[in-house]
Amino acid sequence: MRCLFCKKESTTSKSVEHIIPESLGNLSHILPKGVVCDNCNNYFARKVEKPFLELPAMTILRFNQMVPNKRGSTPPVSGFLMPSKCPVVLQNHLKASTISVEVPDEVFESLRNSNKMSVILPTEAPLPESPIVSRFLSKVAIEAMALKLVDHPKGLEYIVDEKQLDPIRNHARYGQNIEWPYHSRRIYDANKGWRNKTGKNIQVVHEFDIFKTEDGEYYFVICIFGLEFSINYSGPEIEGYIKWLKNHNDTSPLYSRKNPKGNYHSEITSHEYL
Repeated sequence: MRCLFCKKESTTSKSVEHIIPESLGNLSHILPKGVVCDNCNNYFARKVEKPFLELPAMTILRFNQMVPNKRGSTPPVSGFLMPSKCPVVLQNHLKASTISVEVPDEVFESLRNSNKMSVILPTEAPLPESPIVSRFLSKVAIEAMALKLVDHPKGLEYIVDEKQLDPIRNHARYGQNIEWPYHSRRIYDANKGWRNKTGKNIQVVHEFDIFKTEDGEYYFVICIFGLEFSINYSGPEIEGYIKWLKNHNDTSPLYSRKNPKGNYHSEITSHEYL
């Protein structure tokens, strides 16, 4: 067995690989030991996934959706205490079902005498045009392709040996091709409720798929709590995806009839919706 990314022998590797980090709610889309070697697994955790998860857009999303990390906690977020406009830090305590507010010492006494106060929480933050995002998407894209072929050893060998995948592979692993554009947009509200086959109300945490355009380009598309990202397997350009959207009334490939076989998705039980 050889690693998807460094292509070195990886038969003795001991780590499974979460295609999407556990801190984004992924407990099921996992590659077996050796598909990604221990060295690459550790590198991605420190240098690719961690910077992505620490982006304001992701920390706010994880806080608001109460998605815990491995230690069972969500990241703190910054807000404002009104009417003083004092900056505060909020922490979501999942086990206790409470939110604590950290207030600077210099304003604490004045708050004790206040008759009315409120906390303003951020709901979203913009994503930067940054290699932090594109490298994360590239890593997930390669691993999503491996998930489709994980039961076919020759398929995994194809991914490792396919030279056309080397640019996106090396962008993820080594930061090569620094400028790798991607497309992002919100296609549904993060709190949207869906009825599953049993009639239970759920939220979609993430869903992803690979699709081919009429021009023969392959794209990876992933949606995280309604925030859709797309990246081109073939090279650092996104114009073909924008063209595809224009020709298909901006319908997401995850739901388009052009992609009838469906997609991988992960669900969590949500609050009840009216």
